[in-house]
Amino acid sequence: MTNLSVNINKIATLRNARGGNVPDIVQFAKDCERFGADGITVHPRPDERHITLKDVYAIAPIVTTEFNIEGYPDIRFMEIIRTVKPAQATLVPDPPDVITSNSGWDVINNMEMLKDIIAEIQSHGVRVSIFLNPEQEQVHAAKLSGTNRIELYTGSFAHQFTRNKTTAIMPYIHAATIAHQVGLGVNAGHDLSLQNLKFFKHSLPQLDEVSIGHALISDALYYGIENTIQMYKRELK
Repeated sequence: MTNLSVNINKIATLRNARGGNVPDIVQFAKDCERFGADGITVHPRPDERHITLKDVYAIAPIVTTEFNIEGYPDIRFMEIIRTVKPAQATLVPDPPDVITSNSGWDVINNMEMLKDIIAEIQSHGVRVSIFLNPEQEQVHAAKLSGTNRIELYTGSFAHQFTRNKTTAIMPYIHAATIAHQVGLGVNAGHDLSLQNLKFFKHSLPQLDEVSIGHALISDALYYGIENTIQMYKRELK
């Protein structure tokens, strides 16, 4: 079974648009778990345009599944990881001004930096996953970095899916196969949805976890969050 981690950034975006505490981000995280989510993901960006630092510390004690904190590993992020000690830290390479993560690490050219950061995070008992494009040489480099898992950036898959899903999935099959062979766990995320998730999951039997936010929260506007989480879980069976 592939785990479903619900990214709740968009709930914080909605709350921040009005101020106050509606919707209640802590209660929403609790409800996602109650409705079947296997984990909660947040990405506390420096500008706090959605999840704030206060949110991270409020959510951490109530998560009973797996808490996954994404971010660029700057001083602020590393302090969050040291303090909160989530189940997983997912390292993304994007600068603070981008709208959303849109590419994986060039591990080969950032090897020494990543090695040091990964070792430090792991010293706090936190599993590390690094955001990666489905490129075979980068998967091999990820193994050398010491990371526990990779998270495959699935934006290009989602973009090509409606045109040619077989072509779209092939780099991911190759990358996941190599990762499995060298002992890396495989996560995935970005633009996965009810339209493409089942095909992606069935094509990658090695898949440990997907992190989904934008599409899932958008679907919840129509179907309700409880029903939507169950719909996504069924796609992963």
